[in-house]
Amino acid sequence: MKKLLPFTLLSLLLSAGLLHALDAKKLAEIRPAMDAAVAAKQAAGVVTLVMENGKVVHHEAVGMADRRAAKPMAKDSVFWIASMTKSINATAVMVLVDEGKLSLDEPASRWLPELGKVKLANGAAPALPITLRMLLSHTAGIAFPPRKATDGAVSLKSYVATLVKAPLAFEPGSAYEYGFGPTVAGRILEIVSGMKYEDFLQTRIFEPLGMKDTAFNPDDRLRVRIARTYKLDEESGELVPGYNPFVTSDASVTHMVEPSGGLFSTAPDLARFYGMIAGGGALDGVRILSETAVRDMTRPVDAGGKPQSYAAGWQCVLESQRGSALLPAGSFGHGGAFATHGWVFPKQGLVTVFLVQNVLVPDSGKAKDAFQRLVLESSGIPVPVAAAAKK
Repeated sequence: MKKLLPFTLLSLLLSAGLLHALDAKKLAEIRPAMDAAVAAKQAAGVVTLVMENGKVVHHEAVGMADRRAAKPMAKDSVFWIASMTKSINATAVMVLVDEGKLSLDEPASRWLPELGKVKLANGAAPALPITLRMLLSHTAGIAFPPRKATDGAVSLKSYVATLVKAPLAFEPGSAYEYGFGPTVAGRILEIVSGMKYEDFLQTRIFEPLGMKDTAFNPDDRLRVRIARTYKLDEESGELVPGYNPFVTSDASVTHMVEPSGGLFSTAPDLARFYGMIAGGGALDGVRILSETAVRDMTRPVDAGGKPQSYAAGWQCVLESQRGSALLPAGSFGHGGAFATHGWVFPKQGLVTVFLVQNVLVPDSGKAKDAFQRLVLESSGIPVPVAAAAKK
């Protein structure tokens, strides 16, 4: 990868006085707030990280990675990040867009001919062709597949073949429905690059950014650091181990590479990724994407003539659509099924990473909100009135 000058926009913001150092006293309140969350059984353990202008300014681990084994949570504990994978998948696609090998808005059947044969439920051909932007933004009409015992046992190629054979849920571009369009986009990346999907991510994103602890199928080195998944037992009110379908019995038993949600990672690795995005596609002199690609990928889409709070692989906050009353408009990121969360505040050059492994924990979101609130308060970003009222 080429070594480049620091991201120009951040330099301009700094020189204009629009970026400020975070309040260390507020950041110091994060750890006790997370300790309180663990005591309240909102999580067994938590890892939090804050990056400002490419530098880590807060990184803490509290609670337990494994309660039964009395194993403390560590700063480099490994988590299944689930749908946070979608943003990394989209970034990989944009690498090829930058190279002119893919386009977000051309018919995706150019690279995956089967997409030109898809039908609606009534057997009719769709009015518009499916594009990569539609696939990445859940507006393509790719139906959410039924769960099967064979999930994770087939190849990405075979799985995508079944996805595109199913009738579309709606006319492409006419609606938004969260699903597996990103998985189809991942298969297109594999076809066009001529590489295995996981190898492309490794060589074009993970290795250049120094993300040494990110993988679809953790080896023995990573498996010993995986934080256990917990749920809240309805009868006892205690946190007990929960099922994670992506944690296999041992390293030799692998799960299908899943572009929509299969990655495992750590807070330091994710900070490298989000820091690159916050830096307009570059971090520490290593450029992964062009600034144009980052802007295009994180621009919310329209569906059926209505603005959506989703972009090509990213959840976004709009003034008109606030999925979170706490987060400011213009920020973006992604959450995961087991309550993991990563967010980018581009105007402030800020990145936050919040990692837990919760499934069926009713108050799981309270710890994340407490963390985000303290970060916002430390940065001077105004907390929206609706969110402040809930404090």
